[in-house]
Amino acid sequence: MMKYKGYTGHVEYDDEAKIFHGKVLGIKDVVTFQGTTVDEIEQAFKDSVDDYLAFCKERDEEPERPFSGKFNLRIPPNLHAKLSLAAQLQGESLNNYITKMLQNFVD
Repeated sequence: MMKYKGYTGHVEYDDEAKIFHGKVLGIKDVVTFQGTTVDEIEQAFKDSVDDYLAFCKERDEEPERPFSGKFNLRIPPNLHAKLSLAAQLQGESLNNYITKMLQNFVD
């Protein structure tokens, strides 16, 4: 994984073509890059992100930002009720309660 200007690039190696290829993760727009060396793929990633941002600016569009911190989650109503009650008992919002639970799960 590579990081640049808040974007994450994922790289794979194609041993038949002898080339690295990658894409930017976490956005719906398709931003890809390729290279034959580590230095080349790192530069291609940065160039692709810069090109994407310039393209959006040229079109007067807001570029997608990865991981806005918002996502929709569909859960069974009985689980929603249990979580909501548990959050209330802790004196927290449902959002904060679930955020803490998820953080503990991934740490």
